[in-house]
Amino acid sequence: MTVNSNLLLIFYRNPKLGKVKTRLASTLGNEKALSIYLKLAAHTLNITEGLKADKVVFYSDTVENQDHWLNEKFKKAPQAGKDLGERMLNAFQYGFDQGYNHICIIGTDCLELNTSIIESAFEALDQQDVVIGPAKDGGYYLLGMKKAHSDFFSNKNWSTQTVMHDTLLDTLHLKASVHLLPLLSDVDVEEDLKGQLL
Repeated sequence: MTVNSNLLLIFYRNPKLGKVKTRLASTLGNEKALSIYLKLAAHTLNITEGLKADKVVFYSDTVENQDHWLNEKFKKAPQAGKDLGERMLNAFQYGFDQGYNHICIIGTDCLELNTSIIESAFEALDQQDVVIGPAKDGGYYLLGMKKAHSDFFSNKNWSTQTVMHDTLLDTLHLKASVHLLPLLSDVDVEEDLKGQLL
């Protein structure tokens, strides 16, 4: 059983040329897309390393033990599953199996995300069943739960503008109370950059 009740799951794609930020790469090229991805990942590291929660970085491919995610501050594990939904559900289940009761998941795509927003997500779980950080592209940049709701991870067209809407419908079907975080912008395409990170 864990001592800390809060767990942050960080979904991280191994930084390989041509394998990250493919929509950005379609207009900016693979090298620029990789550079931007690394800056986004560094931002995510900076806002999470001091967070008063346990943290696990889930790698898309191979776990890197000697990288910027310091082993003293971040646990590490591989993602497991056929699609994004299954991989996220398995990550949540891992956390609940470890005894955590407030679990949030984020990616490394949101430059507007900060430490206080993540802290407020964990605080919201004291009162609500689910917390969601809506993204302007129709997805979400954070999802938090107190138990694993498998509905949230099935029958979704991932990386499309329907994900947030469909997830809210799931909360209605489950009769789960929801807290919404501020609406933020993910960085997926060149227009999202607004001159930043270039």
